[in-house]
Amino acid sequence: MREDARRALLDLPPLPRGFYLQETLVVARALLGQLLVHDVPGEGIVAGRIVETEAYLRDDPACHAARGQTPRNAPMFGPPGFAYVYFTYGMHFCFNAVTQPEGIAEAVLIRAVEPVAGLDAMRARRAGARPRRIRDEELAAGPARICQAFAIGREENRLDLVESRLSIREASSGPLEIVARPRVGIREGTEYLWRFCVAGSPFLSRP
Repeated sequence: MREDARRALLDLPPLPRGFYLQETLVVARALLGQLLVHDVPGEGIVAGRIVETEAYLRDDPACHAARGQTPRNAPMFGPPGFAYVYFTYGMHFCFNAVTQPEGIAEAVLIRAVEPVAGLDAMRARRAGARPRRIRDEELAAGPARICQAFAIGREENRLDLVESRLSIREASSGPLEIVARPRVGIREGTEYLWRFCVAGSPFLSRP
């Protein structure tokens, strides 16, 4: 990435702490159109516009914190505006933004991102040992793909999204048409329309 383009991304202000103190369903919708940015140590910046999210509330049976605090879900009980990154199915990481005051365990899962910077680096990470051409629309269409493309893993768990190398930054995207749908990949709480998508985006995940 050219230095001027890198500087322009880093000049965008991170979403403030107070943003994550809004109701979690409000945050999940408001994150659409914002810019996920990771200044990967030794590799450079990757960035993309968030186009799909899912909300998880404390009394929600599908929420990791529904049965109390554990070492795995502890970041959800921490301060708002921090990353909660968890490992699932023995192979994938998923990235969430923690919401609500400390002690109230809620979060928003980032489900799909439209890549805007660092696409070659994303493609190389996604392809791994199997060199192949991956379409731009597939690079970060799904929570596991996001973490792979954006180099988000265990080391990014608990990072401060307001003051660290992993951030969500304010982006001017104009008015968005948002659709609400049932969440996917869960067994309970499927009746809640708590998955929010930018209508018509080709970068959405495919359940």
